[in-house]
Amino acid sequence: MEIYLVAVVILAGLAISDLIVGVSNDAVNFLNSSIGSKVAPRYIIMVIASLGMVAGVTFSSGMMEVARKGIFHPKFFSMPELMIVFLAVMLTDILLLDLFNTFGLPTSTTVSIVFELLGAAVAVSFLKIMNSGEDFASIVKYINTAKALAIISGILISVVIAFVVGAILQFVTRLIFTFDFERRLKRYGAIWGGIALSAIVYFILIKGAKGASFISTQNVSWINQHSGLILLAGFVVLGFILQVLMLLTRINVLKIIVLAGTFSLAMAFAANDLVNFIGVPLAGLNSYQVAGAGENPLTITMEALQKPVQADTLILLLAGVVMVITLWTSRKARTVSRTELSLGRQEEGVERFGASPLSRAIVRMGTSFGEVFTKIIPATLLEKLDRRMDYRAYKPKPGHDGELPSWDLLRASVNLVVASSLIALGTSLKLPLSTTYVTFMVAMGTSFSDRSWGRDSAVYRVTGVLTVIGGWFFTALMAFTVSAIFALAIYFWKIPAVAVILSFAIFFLIRNFYLHKTRESEDQALEVFNLKKVKDVNFAIETSFKHTSIFLDKIRESLEACYDGVCHENRIKLKNLKKETRQIQDWANIIVANIFKVLRLLEKQDVETTHKYSRTIGALQEITESQRDIVVRAYQHIINNHKGMLPVQLEELAQVKDCLTHLLSLTAGSLMKKEKIDDVVLRQKTEKMDALMKTFNLNQIKRIQNETSKTRLSILFYGFMRDSQLIAESLLSLLEIFDHSFLNRK
Repeated sequence: MEIYLVAVVILAGLAISDLIVGVSNDAVNFLNSSIGSKVAPRYIIMVIASLGMVAGVTFSSGMMEVARKGIFHPKFFSMPELMIVFLAVMLTDILLLDLFNTFGLPTSTTVSIVFELLGAAVAVSFLKIMNSGEDFASIVKYINTAKALAIISGILISVVIAFVVGAILQFVTRLIFTFDFERRLKRYGAIWGGIALSAIVYFILIKGAKGASFISTQNVSWINQHSGLILLAGFVVLGFILQVLMLLTRINVLKIIVLAGTFSLAMAFAANDLVNFIGVPLAGLNSYQVAGAGENPLTITMEALQKPVQADTLILLLAGVVMVITLWTSRKARTVSRTELSLGRQEEGVERFGASPLSRAIVRMGTSFGEVFTKIIPATLLEKLDRRMDYRAYKPKPGHDGELPSWDLLRASVNLVVASSLIALGTSLKLPLSTTYVTFMVAMGTSFSDRSWGRDSAVYRVTGVLTVIGGWFFTALMAFTVSAIFALAIYFWKIPAVAVILSFAIFFLIRNFYLHKTRESEDQALEVFNLKKVKDVNFAIETSFKHTSIFLDKIRESLEACYDGVCHENRIKLKNLKKETRQIQDWANIIVANIFKVLRLLEKQDVETTHKYSRTIGALQEITESQRDIVVRAYQHIINNHKGMLPVQLEELAQVKDCLTHLLSLTAGSLMKKEKIDDVVLRQKTEKMDALMKTFNLNQIKRIQNETSKTRLSILFYGFMRDSQLIAESLLSLLEIFDHSFLNRK
């Protein structure tokens, strides 16, 4: 029995680790609406969410039965067999969730735990069947197929319901309040607030009371019998309180709803998802205790796990504390948050995801459906709907951190009310709905209704949603497969298998930590270019030139590395440079987006100079495309094992490269220091560049004529020369714009 006590201790340690990686993934579910709407400073949002989580863990006791008997029938398993299942599940869960956290993709902790239990239980059940000589069809005796199918179908159906309900309620709410909602809040704010807050009270405090560890059965029965009265009283009382507050103060009702919704959704998350993190270890502890009380601890079956049990409130609170600490300290939680924020934001900007054939097809189908819809609906009604849904009236104000919100408070309130209600309803029915699926799809449904997916962004947003949903299916497949493999390994090789898997898990977690750190540094590099203060024209112009300076330095580094890679035929270096071209393109897109912001400001203040900034956009795009063309040409030449460039060609390109990189350094320094380049120096550099180009072009023609330079070498050489010339011309254009637009404004 001592060895199984060690297994219980390992499960306890894995529970803490699973809490950390699980909260890092799921924090996005209850923080994003508040953070995206900038309802309050981040620390206030975090405090409210923390209180909600601590309160919610005490409502999760009833959910713990899912890990004990929701997927398999414990009466057909012994304690050692269940320990194999539980160890395999926890090891798989930590590895899988940390992988998704590293890449910033929100996945479902519920789906992962369900399919991990299913995979491990099926693997052990097949081994039992083989040893006993039973038919493989008897697998249904061991697996609780009815409950498992109910859980899986409930999760999948919740995806559709969450999107549809979120889209419909957001559409109706937006029709009532419009994007210019502040004036209409005085009329309908108390009513909307009463409905929203009473819904939160009903689903969280009433329905959730069924699973509370501290509420007696009699109290739960009384609450259920009077739920209608409590709901009506809540609507009247809360609506009255909000109306009084609106009359006596200048308080924003939506802020109350969003903050209350954050508390409730954090509470619903803790109540519904805590089972995903500690349910399995608690079931392992319980099975060990049951076996220890029997005469034959290694052979006694676990019928006792089928009995209802109330989890220890102290254990639940300790788990809540770990979750709160993780919420405040996890950097991966912020990475996961960026995905939903970018897919749901109202404002245009650089898209995180690219386009795909499937997303294009879906957008075309949606556009065609919209065209048919507009022909059926009367024109007058369409005009009225368009006026009510006109998002151009959305004029967001910067939040406490100086950044613009991703969406307004009205959408945030709908996100939170709908998501928390659906999740709490699932909790009351003891169906572990996926918190991630529900909150993500509600957010996508509301953003769809708010027309955030316009023609210019729809294909990228749809790709992002498909990527996330595809990750969910990948979660289910990997959870089932890996958990089954781990269970088989532990069954046959016992302690050595556990030690090897644990070592692998530790290595994998450390590797993911450094990988995430690298990805985070890349994201932070992009954050440098975010133009936050957009009301000050001079600041916006100055910052745009500063960002351009950083961008040009990156171009210079890339060109120098590319030449070195070609010179030494370094395939690895060129491959890495090719990957960097995506980052450079992102930098250029963000700078261009910032210039658009400058143009919008200048449209009202200085119309005569706006055309100069449009020239800046063209110059930046030319530099970016030329740099990418140089790197891609070089990579393709080397990766295809073509003959290296001739020494004389390398020498000539080195001179062009030195001249171009010096010009890049001068331009970057001028933009950063806000100083004009000496005209004599600039003229010397440009004249030298022109002279080199003419001389080397003639030299290359001679090499082609005497056949010392074959076709592919000539294509690569001329590609370098042409793109270098284009970059140099674009730099001169940038300097001209800088001299006339910025220095003249000082």
